Amino acid sequence: MLRFMDWSVVAMGCVLVLGSLGSRRWERTQVRQNERSDQDKRFLWAWLPLLMGLGMICARTPGLLRAPHLVIELFDALDFGLAVTVLGFVLRLGHRFLRARGTT
Repeated sequence: MLRFMDWSVVAMGCVLVLGSLGSRRWERTQVRQNERSDQDKRFLWAWLPLLMGLGMICARTPGLLRAPHLVIELFDALDFGLAVTVLGFVLRLGHRFLRARGTT
């Protein structure tokens, strides 16, 4: 049962990655080239699911495939880098949002 739950985490990561890529493709076909409304918000919503999905995939897949310890450590480092990147995106967007409201 636990193995099934680990594979379901990998499947959810794949769904997030595919959904993010699909939404970016949909947005490119719907939004005109000269329209720039809410670009920062769209940027976060385009990249956040993609990076979260990659993090979920990187966290579970090497262990499930019984990879060597070195490979698991490399994927853990990549997962940490993705987490720091997502944190940076969220903090930057939060700072811009608060500065636009005039509360900073």
